[in-house]
Order: sequence, then structure tokens, then C-alpha cells
Amino acid sequence: MTPNFLSSALGELARLLCEAKQAWLEPASRRKVIREGAKKIFIAIPLPWVWKTRTLDWVRRCYIVVIRKLGKRSYTVWIKRYDALKPSDIVAIQRQIDSLPRRPRISVVVPVYNADERHLDGMIRSVRDQIYPDWELCIADDASTKPHVRLVLERHSQADERIKVVYREVNGHISAATNSAIELATGEFIALLDHEDLLPRHALSTVADAIVRNPEADIFYSDEDKVDQRGKRYEPYFKPDWNQELLYGQNYISHLGVYSSRLIKSIGGLRLGYEGSQDYDLALRATVATTGPIIHIPHILYHRRLIRGVRTFSPTPTHLEVATSTACRALQEHLTARGERVTVVPTSDRYCRVVREEPPIWPRVTAVIPTRDHVDVLRECFFGLTKRTDYPNLEVLIADNDSIEPETLAFFNEIETPTVRIIKTPGPFNYSRINNEAISHATGDVILLLNNDVSMIESSWLKEMVQYLTQEKVGAVGAKLFYPDRTLQHGGVVLGVGGVAAHIHMGAHSDDPGYFGRLMLPQDVSCVTAACMLVKKSVFDEVGGLDAINLAVALNDVDLCVRIRNAGYRIIWTPHAQLLHHESKSRGSDMEPERLPRFMKEFSYMRAQWGDFLARDPFYSPNLSLDTCTPELAFPPRVSRPWIEATQSRIGAKDS
Repeated sequence: MTPNFLSSALGELARLLCEAKQAWLEPASRRKVIREGAKKIFIAIPLPWVWKTRTLDWVRRCYIVVIRKLGKRSYTVWIKRYDALKPSDIVAIQRQIDSLPRRPRISVVVPVYNADERHLDGMIRSVRDQIYPDWELCIADDASTKPHVRLVLERHSQADERIKVVYREVNGHISAATNSAIELATGEFIALLDHEDLLPRHALSTVADAIVRNPEADIFYSDEDKVDQRGKRYEPYFKPDWNQELLYGQNYISHLGVYSSRLIKSIGGLRLGYEGSQDYDLALRATVATTGPIIHIPHILYHRRLIRGVRTFSPTPTHLEVATSTACRALQEHLTARGERVTVVPTSDRYCRVVREEPPIWPRVTAVIPTRDHVDVLRECFFGLTKRTDYPNLEVLIADNDSIEPETLAFFNEIETPTVRIIKTPGPFNYSRINNEAISHATGDVILLLNNDVSMIESSWLKEMVQYLTQEKVGAVGAKLFYPDRTLQHGGVVLGVGGVAAHIHMGAHSDDPGYFGRLMLPQDVSCVTAACMLVKKSVFDEVGGLDAINLAVALNDVDLCVRIRNAGYRIIWTPHAQLLHHESKSRGSDMEPERLPRFMKEFSYMRAQWGDFLARDPFYSPNLSLDTCTPELAFPPRVSRPWIEATQSRIGAKDS
């Protein structure tokens, strides 16, 4: 770097700063001005790219720390900007309701037992305040002993004929009481609400809009948050779209869960004996019984009031243990009825874990390990796979990309057997080509893509992955990978983060449960890293393998996973297969100056090839940011509220 270059670069930097200052004084689009100005300044900084990218990583980490410290405050700001109703919103919602081709009646079903007077009144008022008029509130009082309960119910039912109340003579607990309330329902759809919780004013209009848009659907669910004694909202849960595997670990469908009345009646309502997890049991049975899609409404339409002692089942350790046990029993019955040979057990974190029965014959797994010298790294990976992994039917293919060191060549001679073969893949490093060529020699029905810098820390990881892969329509499975310091390296890949895709929760501590338990639970994902990916060979061949032309080194696993999902297969990530990953230990980073142009070319290819898919990962909420690997609030969200979308459509129609 010469002094003349430094002087001119600093001059350009000063000019850009002056332009940014002048532009900031203009009222229009200040956020865009800041973003574009920052990009220009970043490019103009007279430092090597590798320094700049490392600095940017540091700034992002600092940003995450600050956001975490301001978490509650930031959600308050988010609500004010994107979730509060202004008078103009109410007018727009009313117009949207008027424009609906049909207005389905929604029966809000509530079991009540000795509810706090203020909370019960607040729940009913939240329903009566709905902007959408075509509702009915069906309440079953489960023989409450507190006199204020009947007084509150009678006052409201007399004031609004849409409120129906039945008084049970004998306490039958929450499932029986809910069924009594369902018997009152005449609506086309049933929404489940607890007696102390709240609905925002736009909840039912948003549900009605979703019902009209998806006439073939029987099940809808929304996002939710919590509300404290002062009415302050906190801890939003922005959920994924339908995620079959995640449902086996947690009930994300309830709150707000909406079912067609036809479906509820066809499965017999709520089952007695599952109190504590009655909503979960209902969700499991309903998702099997429906033939339509399960629709996620990505908006906060439910406020849960979590105050000790006021819920139908108080959140004491005893009740939580009972609820977890009941949930596991419901899931066990659900999976057994589907013909799966499993045992469901509660975890220490009060989730359900599905343990699958070992098959009589394990399928042959062909592990493909690309390498070039660095025999110390390869040796650790190889012996971890062959000596410390409990799997009975394994083939290993070492894809040798022009190794020349005597120690490496001697090691090849030492380990080669009929089930351990050295496949020569000469030429410039091309990860996709090397793996494709090696896989063409595989004899297994299952392929394990494995980096040579991965080491094993427990023996059952491969069996765990194989058991998921053998499920119907599962095309690939990924593992939970840690850095050597036991912080997280891979917990699944989210499309769109950073422009193409990124590992979510990267850097989290090993005991971090993740966003609403996502690091503790197996789940469907859009992508997993090829550092340790299990894939059916038939699926790999069907989608054409790795792209050796456009994606020689980076992002080829993302591309492969997108094609696997487009072919109709599921991809599952499991936290119960754990390994260490010394990331890029043998090759180095793509951010090094000589590699950056190639990486940017691959990055641009992915954006051009899969732009639409990268914009919307179905397993990651549009209310969460794509600017960071840690789930944080999106400012702004990438989804519009339905009435805003309807207004924009009307404006567009007029303009055209």
C-alpha cells in the first residue's frame, strides 16, 4: 500500500462522508441513504478485504450483544412500529373485511374454572373488541366454586348475544370442559382460547383472511407472545411454517390454534385423560386426520398470561412433569398408530424425545472424506469414524486430491482394505467434483459427506442420523457440530441470512437451548452443512449431485439441499448426533484475499439461481432478522399485515 494510494483513498472517503451528511439532511428515505452510504464507505476503506471482513464480523458480534441487552426494550419498539393498531389500520381492516368474498363464522371456545375476575373479564373483552364481527364466544364453566365467575359470565352474555355459556354441574377438568364448550359452537371454525389469555383486536380478522385465502386448509396457527401483570408484552415466539419433526418435540400449533369444526368433530374433540397436554394431543391427531395444508399465520395473534397460580394448570414443577409425561404418552400413541417402532421419553428439559428402534439390518453407509495431505487432521477423523463410531456396516472412501507428503501416502497404504479405499481425484481443488467422483465408486445406499477436519466425541452419532434418514421422504440429515471450544458451529442452516445462507445460532454455548428450544429438538430445516451430511444415494443421484461447474468450493451444500427439497424430500437436523468441527483447518478461510473473488462469484451465482427461495425460508420466521446468525427481531419484518397488503393491492389496481 503506497502513501499516494492511501492519500487518494482517504480523500475519497472524506468525499463520501460529505455526500452522506448532505443526503441525511434530505427528508426522503434516510434508512436507505445510511445503508448505501455505509456500503460505499466500507468498500473505500484502504485495507485488505480480509481485515475488513473480520472487522465487520466483530461489529456484528457487538451488535448482537447490544441487542440482547436491550431485548425487552427492542420488542417494545418492534410492537410500536409494526404491531400496534393505528386508527388508519382499523379503517383498513374494516375495508378488508367488507371485501372478503365470504366471512366464515369463528367460534372461540373457552373452558373456565375459578379464573381470576380481572383476567376473566379481560379475556372476554378481548373477544368482544374484535374488529371482525362474525364470531361467537362459547364458554363452559367447569363447576367453578368462586361466585365472581358466574357474575362475570352472566354480565357479558347478557350484554352480547354472541356469547354462549354452559354451566357444568360437575368438575370434569379442562378436556371435558372444552368439549362442552365445543358443543355450543355453530361456527365453521373453532379457535381455542384459555380463560386468562388475550386476543389482539385484529386476531380474528387475520384468521378469517387466512381461511379465505386457503379454502382447502383445516388447521391454522399463529405466532404468540406473553403478557405480564401490568399488561406489558414480552418474549414473542415467531414460529416456523409447518415443521413435522419439530412438532414431535414441542406443541407450537396451539396459541392461537384454529381448526375447522368438521375436523374437530371427526376426531371426537379433546380426549379425556390427556389433561395438561390436551391441546398437544389434539394437534397430533388433527394433523394426521387432515388432508389439507397446515397454515402458519406469521403474526402475533395471541397473548399468553403467565402468572403463577392463575392458569388452568399452574406452572409448578409437578404440573410441568405431569404435562410432559402426558405429552410423551400422546406422541407415543400417535407414532405407534402410524406404524413407527419408537419409544418416546421425556428429557431433562421437559421435551419429548423420540428414540427409534434399531433396524434388523443397518444399511451400508459410504463415508466420503476429501483430503489433501494434512495427515494429522485426516488420521483423527478416520480413526474417529472407524474406531470410535458404533456402526456395523461402513465403507470409507478417501478422496485424495493430489496428496504428495510421504507421511500421507504411507498412511494411505496403512489403512487401505476392501472397505477402505483411496479414490484418486487429481486436479485443482473443487470440492463438488471431488465428492461427485468419489461417490461414483460408492457401494452404499447411504452417503456420508464428511470433512476431514471433523472428529467424533460420542459413538452413536451415525446410528442417530441413519435412523432419521430411513424415514419416508427424508432425503438428507445433518448433525450438531461444535468448535473445539464447545461453542456451536452448526445447528442447521437458514436460507437468506447474510444474503444466501448461514448457520443459525453459530457461536452459542453447548448448553444453550436456542430460540424456543430449537437447539435441543430435531426438526425439519431447509439446509444442513456438507461438513457432516447424510444423504440417500438415490436422492443424490436424482438431483444431480453437487454442482462442480458453478459452485466448486463454497455454498454447494446449500444448492444441493435446495434441489433436494425442490424434489419433494425433507431435510432433518438432529441435536442428538454431536461432533467437533475444526472448520477449514486444512484449507483456510474463503475470506482470504486470493480466494475472495471466487467466493463472491459463487455467492452471486446462488443469488441469481435461487433468489426466490433464499428470500423465504419456511422454517425461519419473516419476523426474525436475516442480518445475524442469532435469531433477533427483524426491523422491519419481511411480511406485511393482511390489511396493508390488501390496501397496496387496491392502490396497484388503480394505478394499472
